[in-house]
Amino acid sequence: MRGLHADTGYLLYRLGLRSGQLFNTFLQESGLRLRHYAVLRYLATCEGALQRELSARLGYDPSAIVGLVDDLEKLGFAERRPAPDDRRSRIVVLTEDGRAFLRDTDQAGRRVTDELLTPLAPAERETLHTLLVRVAGNGLT
Repeated sequence: MRGLHADTGYLLYRLGLRSGQLFNTFLQESGLRLRHYAVLRYLATCEGALQRELSARLGYDPSAIVGLVDDLEKLGFAERRPAPDDRRSRIVVLTEDGRAFLRDTDQAGRRVTDELLTPLAPAERETLHTLLVRVAGNGLT
């Protein structure tokens, strides 16, 4: 029988858990979790998003998105605004404070990645990233 480390899916799962633990430890001071960070990072790539779009893109339950956006609004990192094409809908947008928070966390994010990928040379890290982007593009949004 194969050992667990022979299973690539299991290794990816464990690496994801470890990455989340390290990032949550860093974010603990701010009161945020990795799930909040993911919402902010996504919002930084667009002009705003409907909550259902956030749910679909990030793979979070719609009810979880409501709570995450509520938390981010309380901190002033995001806000809900009327959607330009449908006044009944609200889009979530990143605020300037949210952008500043993301800028402040960039270095910490690199430290987390560096800790996780310590055994790899820079070229290997780039190759791993390229391969993960390719795999993520096959079914992940």
